[in-house]
Amino acid sequence: MEEIAAERGKRASSRVSEEGAGWTCAQIGTFTRLRPDKQGFSWLNVRTLWRSRNEVLAGLFGDPSGEVRARWVASQREREADAEFRIRPDVGESFDFLLLGDTGEGDASQYAVVPGMLKAGQGTAFAVIASDVLYPAGSGNEYGDKFFRPYQDYDAPIYAIPGNHDWYDGLGGFMRVFCDAPPLKPRPDRGPRGLLWRRPETIDERVLAEARELRSRPSQQPAGQAAQPGPYWVIESPSLLVVGVDTGIKGAIDREQTAWLRRVSLDPRPKILVTGKPIYTRNEYKPSKLEEGGTIDDIVRAPRHRYVAAIGGDVHNYQRYPVKVGDRVIHYIVSGGGGAFMHATHTIRRVDVGGVHEDDYRSYPLRGDSLSFYSHLYAKRLRMKWIGLTPDEAACIMAEQIKNTPVRPIDRPVKVTARMRWAARLLGSWPWPFRLPVGTVFQHYLSELSDWDTPPFFKQFLHLSVTPDRLTVRCLAATGCLQQELEPPVEDEVLIDLTDLS
Repeated sequence: MEEIAAERGKRASSRVSEEGAGWTCAQIGTFTRLRPDKQGFSWLNVRTLWRSRNEVLAGLFGDPSGEVRARWVASQREREADAEFRIRPDVGESFDFLLLGDTGEGDASQYAVVPGMLKAGQGTAFAVIASDVLYPAGSGNEYGDKFFRPYQDYDAPIYAIPGNHDWYDGLGGFMRVFCDAPPLKPRPDRGPRGLLWRRPETIDERVLAEARELRSRPSQQPAGQAAQPGPYWVIESPSLLVVGVDTGIKGAIDREQTAWLRRVSLDPRPKILVTGKPIYTRNEYKPSKLEEGGTIDDIVRAPRHRYVAAIGGDVHNYQRYPVKVGDRVIHYIVSGGGGAFMHATHTIRRVDVGGVHEDDYRSYPLRGDSLSFYSHLYAKRLRMKWIGLTPDEAACIMAEQIKNTPVRPIDRPVKVTARMRWAARLLGSWPWPFRLPVGTVFQHYLSELSDWDTPPFFKQFLHLSVTPDRLTVRCLAATGCLQQELEPPVEDEVLIDLTDLS
């Protein structure tokens, strides 16, 4: 039955038809009934940008995440949290779980994912949020509409690792909600960073208590413990370990967390790494640095540690890079399409990083769908109808640029014209014939400037099935259309052998 359902999902996916991509949305999904209000979320709001200023300050004056994290960890140990931050759900050798990344805008982008998640999540043991539980700044007072309400009907525990936006609140909201931790005592931070740094908000405990009631069933609570043990953790099962690491604001790992990660990684069971910063993304290699030297990927690649995949959030789409490491393959996955604005995929050039061939690389949305959607969005915003590209036109222009065959079959012959090339140039997927004095500033911020609240959303989440012999990872799409809610399309699927990891 599982194989039949997966095959139906493949037939309905964006890789097969425009309908599967959500271009022909016969009926809007039920997600509109779940939202508490119709207010959107925009990064063009000055207040939103100001609340997110710690990212810039950390780059200019240094990232304090490691020091603050050490204080949170010490506080948790004083409260007698498990010494190795272990989570031991009541699962056997075979079980399923969900993984979502970058969820919490609290608008249609987030709620559009929920119906499909609930459908695919029936019978799963738990879910994991990989990075940026809340936007813009992780405030503990915003968890009601951005965490507890959307996932109130998911009948299993949810664990999370923080992303950079959760750290803009000093991790105060995250630690209170997921770890039931009291606030840290303020510590002076002198200098420019101390003057401008955004301080944690005081949490309204009454409002938080009311929000918690939305996910108060015993089945939704962490198994065998009152709360998640810390900002990083390991979920243990007989067949697999899920290792979650906290990469702070800028991606660095402090000494204490590094030592913990090395100890956990010596366990002989196969492992998945879940991280706030993806190691491979946009055809680039970005391993998080360790405070003591080296990178987190050095630990992942060590054969004796037996990692089979590394999954990161932060980037708001889906990408998979099967990288050959010695005689084995490690799947490096970006899964950040769980509820925030979509990062464009059409600006990703032909893939060759880490020895990965373009034909083995996977992304969602498809580059052509990404280009087509942004072309129509900006044709409307800039009142330039000529830059609008149909999905077929966009797929063909991307195929000419990437030098591959369009993933989705083209219904009719398409001639690539000068108009199409200039539209693609404007949107960052085709090179300019001359050097621009401002480079690609517009294309760099194209996604952040382009949030929308109507289908197709091109959101996604992961469904993972574990057996003693095999790990199956499926990328499921959420378009905002009713058909994809009822039967979430399988946009990618990979089967990983857990028996031959020598």
